[in-house]
Amino acid sequence: MKKIYATLFALVLTTAVMAQGWPSNYQGVMLQGFYWDSFADSKWTNLEAQADELSQYFTLVWIPQSGKCNDNGWNSMGYDDYYWFDQNSTFGTEAQLRSLISTFKAKGIGTIADVVVNHRNTDGWVTFPAETYKGVTYQMLSTDICANDDGGKTKTWAEANGYSLSPNNDSGEGWDGMRDLDHESTNVQTCVKAYLDFLLHDLGYTGFRYDMVKGFKGTYVGQYNHTAGPTYSVGEYWDGNKTAVENWINATKVDGAIQSAAFDFPFRYTVRDAVNAGSSQPNWAKLDNTSVMADTDYRRYAVTFVENHDTEKRSNADQDPIRRDTLAANAYLLAMPGTPCVFYKHWKDCKSDIAAMINVRQFAGIHNQSTYTKYSGDATHYAVMTRGANCEMLCVVGDVTKYTPTSRWIAVADGYHYRYYLPNTANTAWISLASGTYMGAQTATLTAVTRDDAQIVYTTDGTTPTAASTKAASGATVTIPTGTTTLTAGLLIGGTVTGIVSQTYTIIDFQPFDIDIYVNTDQVGWSNVNFWTWGGDGSHSPKNSSWPGDKVSTTVSIDGKNWYKKTFTINAPDDCINFVFSTGTGSPQTVDINDIKETTYFEVSSATEGGKNLVNVVNTGIAEVQTERKPAAQGIIYNLQGRRVSHPTHGIYIRDGKKFVVK
Repeated sequence: MKKIYATLFALVLTTAVMAQGWPSNYQGVMLQGFYWDSFADSKWTNLEAQADELSQYFTLVWIPQSGKCNDNGWNSMGYDDYYWFDQNSTFGTEAQLRSLISTFKAKGIGTIADVVVNHRNTDGWVTFPAETYKGVTYQMLSTDICANDDGGKTKTWAEANGYSLSPNNDSGEGWDGMRDLDHESTNVQTCVKAYLDFLLHDLGYTGFRYDMVKGFKGTYVGQYNHTAGPTYSVGEYWDGNKTAVENWINATKVDGAIQSAAFDFPFRYTVRDAVNAGSSQPNWAKLDNTSVMADTDYRRYAVTFVENHDTEKRSNADQDPIRRDTLAANAYLLAMPGTPCVFYKHWKDCKSDIAAMINVRQFAGIHNQSTYTKYSGDATHYAVMTRGANCEMLCVVGDVTKYTPTSRWIAVADGYHYRYYLPNTANTAWISLASGTYMGAQTATLTAVTRDDAQIVYTTDGTTPTAASTKAASGATVTIPTGTTTLTAGLLIGGTVTGIVSQTYTIIDFQPFDIDIYVNTDQVGWSNVNFWTWGGDGSHSPKNSSWPGDKVSTTVSIDGKNWYKKTFTINAPDDCINFVFSTGTGSPQTVDINDIKETTYFEVSSATEGGKNLVNVVNTGIAEVQTERKPAAQGIIYNLQGRRVSHPTHGIYIRDGKKFVVK
C-alpha cells in the first residue's frame, strides 16, 4: 500500500548506513529470484521487466551466480563458476546484468550476488583462467587447491603430472564436484577480494549470498566482508542445528563485530516438519521447535525461508519440498521476525496472497528484531502475535476456526489455512487485493480497521477520496475491471477522511491457446524424437519424468519433409516452454532451446556445439500466403507471434499451417 513505502524505504536507508553483517531492525523482505533451471524466468531481461511490481514488495532480490561458467554448451545455474570477471552467463550478458542492477537500484531494490568461492571449476584437473581487471592479472594456481581435494584424487593426479597442491587440507567440508580452494592461500584471498570489490563497487551489487560456507572457515567470510564492506551478507550454512548456525555467525566476527547473517535452516526445517507431518495432516505444534529466528540474541542475523532451489520439488526429483500448505508456510514466514526470503516459485504461483501478506507485514512494521508471543497452538492450528514498529499483527495458520481472537482484532487477509489480523486501533481502511497484474476479473474487499463507527469511502480513478466519494460498509467488495485501475479507500469518521490506502491493478483478459512444435531430423537421420520439456508455469514437464522424456511418434508431411509434431498449451502471458530434442536413448541430443511460446518449426542441424546438435528455426509449412476479406469460421487462427486470435482484423495470420491476409 502506497503510504507504507516512503516510511519503509527511509528506514531501510537509515539502517543500511549502520550495517554490521546485516542491518538491525530491518523491515525489508528478500526474494530468491530463481529456482533450479529457471533459465527463462530468471533471465536478467525478464527480472528487470518486473522491477516496478517487485519493488512494491521486496527490498532485496537474490539472483543466480552471474559469472561465465566453463559449461561446455550446457545451461548452467552458476555453481560451476570458472570466470569471475567475465559476467556473461546463461542468464544474459554483462550489459543486461548491469542494466538489471541499475534498474533495481532506481526502484529501491538491492541486488544480492550469489558468491561461489568455496570451489571453482578448472580446465582439466588444476588449470584456472587468467583474468585481467583494472590492469591487474588474477590467476589461481594448482598450489591454491586444498591438499585433500576430491578425497586425495587431485593430489594423486597432480603428483603424477608434475604439479603441486597447497600443503593445507580443507578448512571445512570437502566437495568432489570441483576444486576446493585453500582460503589460507594469500593468492586465493587476493583473487577473492578483487572479485568481491568488482561485484560490489563496479557491477553495483548491494550484498552477497555466500554459497556452501560449510566448505571453509567462517573467519574468511568475515575477513572478505570486512574488506569489501557489503551492507548485506548471508551465508548458506546448511545445517538444521541452531547452535551450529549461530557458531558460524560468530566465526565471521572481526574485532568482535559479526560480519554476516546466515540462512535460518533450523526455521526452514521447523516449518517443513510442521507441514509435512503425518500422511494426511500437518502438525502445527511443531512450529514451537527451535530456530535462529527464535533466539533474541541472533534473530537480527536470521534470514528465514521455507523453500529454495536445493529443497524444492523439481520435475525429475523430489529433493526435500514443502508438500502442502504452501500459503500457510509463507504466512508464518512473513509474520515472524528475521528477514524473510520468499522463493520465486511461490511468488509466481501465489502472488496475490503473498503480496497481501507483505502488505500487512509492512503496515505493522515487522522487522528482523521484532518480538512475538504465541497465543494458542496445537496440532490443528497455531496463533502468534508479532510486535512491529507501527503496530501489532496476529497470524493464525492451520484450521483458523480453532482460534477466535477478541474483538480487538480485525481480519484483513486470509486464504487456505491462514488468516492475518490487525488491531482495531490501527485506524485505517484496508484493501484485500494487493497491487499487481492479474489475469481475469478480480474483486477487492474493503475493511474498516478501527474501533470507531466509520464508513469507507473510495474512488477507482486514483483521486483521493472525500466525504462525497462512493460509500461502502466494511466488508463490501469492489469489482476491478479489465485494464489499469487505482483503487483508493479511506475511513469517513465525523465528516473527515483518514487512514487512506491505495492499490493499483492491471487486469489482463487472457485466453490460453495451443501451440504446435514441429521437429525435422533429415540432416541428422534420427529415426525418432524425444521431447524433454520444462519451464513456464510448471505444467509442461514430460509425462515420462525420466530423461529423455516423451517419445513423439506423430508426424506430418509438409513440402515433402517429415515433421514430428506435439501440441502444448500456453496458459498465461508469461508462460513459455523450454526444449531439448534427442533420440530415444537420449544421445545424441540438441542444445537447450529456451523461452518458446508460439508455434515453431525446428530443424535439427548436423552442426554441433559442446557435443550437442544445434537447432535452426525455419518457416517451412507456412510459406503460402492466401488473401481473404474475411477469414472462414473453421480452424484455429494465430497471429505471427503464435497467439490465438478470436476475431482477426487487418493483417497477416496463420490458420491450418498457412498464412492468410485479412484486409
